[in-house]
Amino acid sequence: MAWVYIFFAGLLEIGWALGLKASEGFTRPLPTVFTLIAAALSFWLLALAMRDLPAGTAYAVWSGIGAFGTVVLGIVLFQDAVSAPRLLCLGLILAGIIGLKMFSS
Repeated sequence: MAWVYIFFAGLLEIGWALGLKASEGFTRPLPTVFTLIAAALSFWLLALAMRDLPAGTAYAVWSGIGAFGTVVLGIVLFQDAVSAPRLLCLGLILAGIIGLKMFSS
């Protein structure tokens, strides 16, 4: 169940990271509320996952999912730059997430 918690915590991290941009420095009420709720739920699920997973593994996978998803959605939604080096780095993040999952007990 811990891996399920990490997966959803990572998705919520993507949500609150994008919510930060949408909130425009917490000046827009609805995106601000969404961001704060998503962040709280993400941390809560991360804490639940850490009951059974090593802290370093849980944190790295959580932040990796968040980073990967935020970059991809930044490209799709906000026309962030796309380049071969950025895509290579995204692949490395994904490889790290998969590796930690595969080699963790």
